[in-house]
Amino acid sequence: MSTTPRFPSESEGRTLATPSHGNSYVLGHSERKLDRLSLQARMFAPFTRQVFQEAGLAPGMRVLEVGSGSGDVAFLAAEFVGPRGSVVGVDRAPAAVERAQLRARQMGIANVEFVEADPVLMPGEEGFDAIVGRLILMYYHDPVDALRKLLGHLRPGGVVAFQEFDLTNCKSLPVSPTYDGCVTWIIQTLKRSGARTQLGLELHQIFLSAGLPAPSLRLDASLGAGSESPAYELVAEVVRSLLPAMEKFAVVTPARVRIDTLADRLREEVMAGGGIVVAPALIGAWTRKPT
Repeated sequence: MSTTPRFPSESEGRTLATPSHGNSYVLGHSERKLDRLSLQARMFAPFTRQVFQEAGLAPGMRVLEVGSGSGDVAFLAAEFVGPRGSVVGVDRAPAAVERAQLRARQMGIANVEFVEADPVLMPGEEGFDAIVGRLILMYYHDPVDALRKLLGHLRPGGVVAFQEFDLTNCKSLPVSPTYDGCVTWIIQTLKRSGARTQLGLELHQIFLSAGLPAPSLRLDASLGAGSESPAYELVAEVVRSLLPAMEKFAVVTPARVRIDTLADRLREEVMAGGGIVVAPALIGAWTRKPT
């Protein structure tokens, strides 16, 4: 096993947590916005679990989870590595780290720790058996460079597994103007912020450009219908999180969005047409670092 990496002290971590020029995350880290991450995580958990299984996460591994948010991906990885393994979740937002730490204590998960730092700037040596992340590389202006730097924490032969969006397949049928309009607002806002809304489709080339072998790939998407679909609340909460940026980038005004009734209007409109909604496609890619 390689040398265990050194993590930053609290003061170092807060310095590294200063947003770098390479990150374009605009969804925020308020309590409600972190709640939205957990809602999103429940929808995506089966897909991430499948990627981890196929990528080879196993008991006893030491895993670095990038962009941990509320901690859901780290908690899922912790199930795979078991009590003999460990997971370190890294996020540059203090509120996210505090939230994830609190949840770990509440759930009694002892094999996970969370560190406040910019993942691509965090010091350390090769000491992890796997690096994983979900919806993180899309916010870096140079995802190849970000991935190369992250690979410095991975031992030769270690697992690399990421999942990223393809937002273009997110739609309704029959067309719900409100649902499809929200998707258009979200895509336009993310693009104007610098995020890459189809990065999932770029993962193959990104892995190759970072010096990795060609990855295995899979695509998963959630379909929703009826009144109980979580898609209405999730889309509405994403719009809520992005609303300041939507106004800043002149995508749409709060008066037009009417955020407080948006989820109900989405539900009513889709159900009135007897339709379904398609959530964003989540594309997973995984491989191993060359020995």
